[in-house]
Amino acid sequence: MIHARGLSRSFGAVEAVRGIDLDVSQGEIVGFLGPNGAGKTTTLRMLTTLLRPTSGTATVAGRDLFADPMEVRRRIGYVPQGNTVGPFSMVGEELRLQARLYGLRRAEAAERVDRLLTELDLPGMDQRPTASLSGGQKRRVDIAMGLLHRPALLFLDEPTTGLDPQSRANLWDHVRRLRDKDGVTVFLTTHYLEEADALCDRILIIDHGRIVASGTPAELKAAHGAGTLDDVFLAVTGRELREGAAA
Repeated sequence: MIHARGLSRSFGAVEAVRGIDLDVSQGEIVGFLGPNGAGKTTTLRMLTTLLRPTSGTATVAGRDLFADPMEVRRRIGYVPQGNTVGPFSMVGEELRLQARLYGLRRAEAAERVDRLLTELDLPGMDQRPTASLSGGQKRRVDIAMGLLHRPALLFLDEPTTGLDPQSRANLWDHVRRLRDKDGVTVFLTTHYLEEADALCDRILIIDHGRIVASGTPAELKAAHGAGTLDDVFLAVTGRELREGAAA
């Protein structure tokens, strides 16, 4: 689903991403971890066509990232960190509008929105403004926005930041269901390492613009003699704070 070789991005003299190789297979949930300034946000922006790579090659959802970015966009969903729906927008109205922009017919858009609201535990929310929703409900609306056009690949950028434990666990269930029921491939970033351990089939850790570790959570813990992914993360990235570093 994702195949990248030598992918890099520089900002002047700063090498944010330094020739990384990565592969994601269909139906996987892959966690992309790294300290602040490690290059994960830059990588995510490149893979979602928001930032053109400086060099390298990549195929995303079966299309060339350089030659056919428009078709890549049609095949992926992207849920950024911030809420994607304005606070005073009516949930159903905004979702139906976005579905229409994706090319769905009016009746098809309405049916798709109703189904997503049901599947994401948001029944009856279509007539409510986003500002009236809880944090967990807002994030599920964001995910619905990313799924309107039935993408084969979904990018989630820190999907549970700021959520309470119950809302986080609920969202994990929805992400698993996307893979198990609909066959959606999920590529997510998170700073919650227990989340990555519980949710992800495989982990990639980036630091200083390079992939420094990869494997299943169990493989990484075994390889580093670690009891938790927190221990693995500190073993491969160190304890130095990265405030002010590039993304």
